Amino acid sequence: MATLIQQPILLHAAGNPPKIISEFVGLTSTDTEELSITRMESPPGWKEPGQTPEFDEYTLVLEGILHVTTKDKAFDVTAGQAVIAPKEKWIRYS
Repeated sequence: MATLIQQPILLHAAGNPPKIISEFVGLTSTDTEELSITRMESPPGWKEPGQTPEFDEYTLVLEGILHVTTKDKAFDVTAGQAVIAPKEKWIRYS
């Protein structure tokens, strides 16, 4: 059966300055463990601590530039590009 998600749940975000996370699908909004679909809006100069996610992360950049740092390399993801971060691998976004 189809489920309508009328509005996302706003989540607290790590990072400085804070970003806005709107969760449409995930543990908080729909009690879904397998997948999280969020929209994140990060202000200029935003950065967060490195992390080791427990799930694969797929990030699509809609506008601006996302800087990605892994243990092996660093690169920029620009509008219209995406990045896949495998679970249990360290990554930092800014």
